[in-house]
Amino acid sequence: MTLKKMSIPAPRERNYRQAAGKKRRSETGYAQEVTVYECADCNGCPVKAQCIRQKKTDKKSPEDRFKRLNVSKYFIQQRKAMEKKISTAEGILLRVNRSIQAEGVFAAIKEDLNFRRFLTRGNANVTVEWYLVSMAYNILKLYHKIQTSRLGIHLFVPGAA
Repeated sequence: MTLKKMSIPAPRERNYRQAAGKKRRSETGYAQEVTVYECADCNGCPVKAQCIRQKKTDKKSPEDRFKRLNVSKYFIQQRKAMEKKISTAEGILLRVNRSIQAEGVFAAIKEDLNFRRFLTRGNANVTVEWYLVSMAYNILKLYHKIQTSRLGIHLFVPGAA
């Protein structure tokens, strides 16, 4: 695989105007309110071909199209709140613990419990089967902690910061 180097000219100031506000619903039923901003002038921009892609269903030519940005203000608020939450000392410790633990659980379930695929069909049956596998893993984990006298001991204590 070869990487293509692309030289992008010095950033120029772009003026975006609010084109529309719309509500949309995803396939899963998630409702989202989005504000659409459109670039005021893309004519003469040297990177317009990389910025605006032509789809087969588009009726306008790329020369007549402008860059559009979809902005969800609710998403931005939620993201800022989460960034603030995980930037605290406790959030950093919790992230450190999670980064150590997350991958190992799935590896242990696959290797130690020899769980490679679901044996049932349907969401309800698969959910029940996953609950059983999760309970088996947690009981084994508790058993090993009891055997090695490590109850109540954390790798990094969350309240110590």
